[in-house]
Formats: sequence, structure tokens, C-alpha cells
Amino acid sequence: MRLVLKQSDTIVNKKLNVFKRVVPSFDVAWHYHKEYELLYISKSNGIRFVGDNVSPFFPGDLVLVGSHLPHLWRSDPSYYESNSTQQVKTIVIKFTKDFLGLDFFKNQNFFNIQKLLDASKFGLFFNKEVSKKLHKDLMNLPDLSTTEQHIELLSILNKLSQVNNNQKQVLSSSDMRQSISESSEKIDLVLRYISDNYASNINLEKVANIACMTTNSFCRFFKKMTNKSFTQFLNEIRIRNASRILVQQNLPVSEVCFLVGFNSMTYFNKQFKLIMGTTPKTFKIAAF
Repeated sequence: MRLVLKQSDTIVNKKLNVFKRVVPSFDVAWHYHKEYELLYISKSNGIRFVGDNVSPFFPGDLVLVGSHLPHLWRSDPSYYESNSTQQVKTIVIKFTKDFLGLDFFKNQNFFNIQKLLDASKFGLFFNKEVSKKLHKDLMNLPDLSTTEQHIELLSILNKLSQVNNNQKQVLSSSDMRQSISESSEKIDLVLRYISDNYASNINLEKVANIACMTTNSFCRFFKKMTNKSFTQFLNEIRIRNASRILVQQNLPVSEVCFLVGFNSMTYFNKQFKLIMGTTPKTFKIAAF
């Protein structure tokens, strides 16, 4: 999952690109781009990485990613199996800040949209109530003419700018746009390994070797690149996957604990409450 600079998928200089995608799985590259990205998931589930945030994603999720903010959506492992027939369905909207003209949003009439775009440097998640209201607008957007797309996106951004704080969540706890560096290839290898092997017995020495570093150097490097310690990051991936499994499958908590890589129920419960704010048992009851 090498952190790469991605150009727009069609015409590089186009300031607004709207796609309706149906693919077998998400692109596994951890990447960033100059455009803002509004991503709506109509079908698929898995884990997303936005800046230093790790969270499960589900159908109906709507996220606004700011310019140059590293991000990655990784589908559930079953999507990458060779015999998988599953599909990922998304609406992807990529746009530059001047897609309606230079300094357009500096006009006082668009102050709230300007604030929305500024806040997106941390990534913004909008809850199901918001995405449900915008579902039809988002699904129809790719079929509109270019002129209509510009007008409709302005309308969607305006609606998002008026969303209450309890209907949205800031994702990254810090501005990760500064994480882009020559070290990106190393962190890419590490993130790929953790993402693929979080349920197994991952140890610090093994991951440090993947990055060709001593354990001490690796710990400093990982903290700088992700804003989290290696153990904290690994626990968060495991717990976020556990929460996704608890929502999707009616499995005993003890089984989920070992399924995501923990070998102690006590430690699993402690980390789950620390990260999710509740016990796995209470979380499961609320989910069903």
C-alpha cells in the first residue's frame, strides 16, 4: 500500500470528476491527491484509513476527504479472494477548490462551505441520517450534464455545510497532510503487512524488519508517520474489525476476540472499551 500521489482518473486538468464505480474490491493503495474527494458507498464493507483514523465502513457511508490527506478504503478480506463474486459500488466525486472559479468560496455567501472544505483536511464522516437524505442526489449525479453536475455539487456541499455537529465526525486527530515524504514507501509496506495480517501473531521485530529498521528506530518512524504507536495502531485495527464483525455476524464475543488476533479476553475487553467507548457485549446488543 505505497503512499502515492494519484492524478484524476480521467482528464488530469478537469476540475470536477464524478464517477459511478462498480468494481470487485477497493484499490489497496494508501494514497493522496490534490482534489477534494466526496465518497459515497452504496455497497461494500471493510476498514477505512483517513489520516490517523481507522474505522469500519458500511453501505451508506459518506466521507469528505480534504486535499492531500492520505486515505485508503480496504474491503473485507473476502472481497480479495480469487473466487469472490462480491462487488464494491460507490459514487466518487473529485473536485478542486476552484471548480466553480478562482476564490469562488471566499465570497461571504459561501462562508459555510469554505469552513466545510477547511475542516475536511482532517476528513469528515457524515452519519446515515445525512447520507440517506442525499442518497438520491448522489446516485443521480454521474448521469447529469457537466453544467448540472457543477450546480448539484454546490447544492450538496451547501447541505453538508449545514449539518449539525452530532451528525458528522472529524476523522483524523491531526493534520496528516505533512506526512508525505521519502519514507512513504516504507510505511506503505508496513501498513500493507498489518492490514493483511492483523489477525495473526504480529510482533514488533517482524514489522521493523519489513521496514529494514531497528525496533527503536521503527517505533520513532511509525509514530511520526501515523501519529500513533505501533501497538496502539495494531490494537485499533483489530478492534475496528471486531466492531464490524459484531455488527455483521451474530458471533460470540469470545470468538470475535480470537478471530481478530487477541489471545486474552481481558485485554480485548479493555482495548474495546478504550477505543469504542463501550464493552463488546454492550456494543453487540445495541447492534442487534
